[in-house]
Amino acid sequence: RSALAPGEAEGWESPQVWFGHAAVTSAATHLSTERFARGGIGQAGVIAKPFAAWIDAWQMEGDNLDRLQLSATGNDFAYDIAMHAEGPLVFHGAGGYSVKSAKGQASYYYSQPFFSVEGKISLPEGEIRVRGTAWLDREWSSQPLADDQNGWDWFSLSFDTGEKLMGFRLRDAADSGFTSATWIAADGAVTPYGDGKLVATPLETSWVEGREIPTRWRLVLPDRALDVTVGALNSQAWMGLSIPYWEGPVRVAGTH
Repeated sequence: RSALAPGEAEGWESPQVWFGHAAVTSAATHLSTERFARGGIGQAGVIAKPFAAWIDAWQMEGDNLDRLQLSATGNDFAYDIAMHAEGPLVFHGAGGYSVKSAKGQASYYYSQPFFSVEGKISLPEGEIRVRGTAWLDREWSSQPLADDQNGWDWFSLSFDTGEKLMGFRLRDAADSGFTSATWIAADGAVTPYGDGKLVATPLETSWVEGREIPTRWRLVLPDRALDVTVGALNSQAWMGLSIPYWEGPVRVAGTH
């Protein structure tokens, strides 16, 4: 959400604008859409208990964050997914305080990387029943990027051991960057890693919507003997929306 002006008000006087993005990606297809709505008139909002977040017919709701129902529609797709947490929330950095630069920029950031999911996806060719896992992030900040930072490369990886890795690199004009990572044990115990501990090196780029995007990476985290190659399942997973960015599923190979 974005506050167009400071202060709070009700009804049509509310300054809040809400937006959401939704996508479906396979190896051959990438579909995406967005919704905008104003707050204060019931069109969009969030309720803490019982949890509900919605923009028009898009909804995420449940008694708490352990069990959620997620639904969204686009011109060529729709999905309705039940999500059940099988592990604890994970707080990144120092108890959720996630540093983003040597100058002190930071966010508050937590994840639920232990969701099992089941539901259906509707596509032009028909309905598909799906089952698998999901990762939910919640992050907010008044200033997540420093003035000299111009991009963000972010990874969430799940391994067959049940362990997981969150890692990111914030790029600067010299194409170096500030890195951070969280190693997540199968039971949810976390080990945070500060700048420089995770090495993220782009190996290949793809031409996507008129620009070069890194779509194959090498990630190294020596403290965990991690050395993996991360490649895009679909290099064209470009979210060409009001705020454009690349985001999509990946394949991971290597050792840890």
